[in-house]
Amino acid sequence: MRLSCADEMLLLNGCPGVIGLAAVFSGEQPDVDQVRARVAERWTGLERMNCVLDGVPGDAGTGRRRPFGRRGRVRWAVPGPFDPAAHVTVAASKLDDLWAQSVDRPLDGEVPPWRLFVVPEAARGGGFALALVAQHALLDGRSLATLMRSLTDSPAAASRSARSAPLTRTGLRAAAGELRLMAAAGQALPMRSPGETYPSVAVCELPAHTVRNARRQPADGRGATLNELLVGAVAGALRAEYGPVRQWRQREEPVYTAVPCDLRTRANPRELGNTLTVVRVPLPVDVDGPVARLRACQAAMASVPERAAAHAGVLFPAAEAVRRTGPWVTRLLTGRGRRSCFAATATTAMKWPGGTSTFEGRRLVRTVGLPPLQHPGTASFAVAQAGDAFTLTVVCNLRPDDASRLADAVVTEFETWARTATPSQ
Repeated sequence: MRLSCADEMLLLNGCPGVIGLAAVFSGEQPDVDQVRARVAERWTGLERMNCVLDGVPGDAGTGRRRPFGRRGRVRWAVPGPFDPAAHVTVAASKLDDLWAQSVDRPLDGEVPPWRLFVVPEAARGGGFALALVAQHALLDGRSLATLMRSLTDSPAAASRSARSAPLTRTGLRAAAGELRLMAAAGQALPMRSPGETYPSVAVCELPAHTVRNARRQPADGRGATLNELLVGAVAGALRAEYGPVRQWRQREEPVYTAVPCDLRTRANPRELGNTLTVVRVPLPVDVDGPVARLRACQAAMASVPERAAAHAGVLFPAAEAVRRTGPWVTRLLTGRGRRSCFAATATTAMKWPGGTSTFEGRRLVRTVGLPPLQHPGTASFAVAQAGDAFTLTVVCNLRPDDASRLADAVVTEFETWARTATPSQ
């Protein structure tokens, strides 16, 4: 089975490519055999969960080299059903430690590249967690949420969850404009020693009342979405940590963040794999004031759906057609993305699909995401929402402990918006 264009670009981007989603539940930790039985029942019949990579190139970073598939291409192969005993284990550490240990360690390609951990002492208001870790080339963030939701005791609710209306049609002119935006030069984060970067992970909670009040910004506007708030908070965090962009270097290029966009529609809301694209959005780091930065982010984010439609309607089909000429095409497409100036940050807002969930009577408390570790000099931010629980995860490939500093700065930005928002009526 051929890799999609998105699969192949994620495989060849030179990053560890590990992502994760944890569901934290109240109550006593279940027996691991109980979890394995549930996984075997719900996931064994899903082809994607039984796939292994056949023919991993040397720079893919996903385990040992294996023979190439037909015509020298990497392919998905299904040698048989996965083994629940090998894929579902009890974690030897708490959730924060598991994330820190997983983010830069690609999964072995000899078996399907995903693992589910039963995490004891999950903290964050719960008694334990189920944590799914996977190679991004196999699954995207929406897939992780769909899979984790299917393990709960109320899967019928997930079937009623669907994406918004299908993506709008777009033309060649819009696609050409998007290509120009994708090729535009960007600014990398300032590093004293660019050759010395370290992975770091930080997880913290965002109080529900803080997010609720922040969403009423700007006071004279329509309010802000969680995605807009996250992008605006990241812009403020970069300014607090590194100062205005004009002080970084003698260059005029903006700082970009990569915003993942789910391309699923009502026709395929639970499709597994990488049904997504990434849109580059300029971060208004040089704009003074948190509210002014948020307004600028809202203006920049307004065009994201149309730009994502250009990817889905024109750019992806064109890339699929062109890459049939040889593997070098994908390497060419991913080459620019290997530079930290292409997107200094990545920002993802994830909402738990469906309503209230339980696992064998244990109530879902919150979800915690693990965004991928990107190239040196970059940072990834993810906010996971489950009901009224919001959790921020920051993954950095910068200085030691930069993840904690940037996470604190993001929280400060949310708190500033919340304090200055118009009181609810």
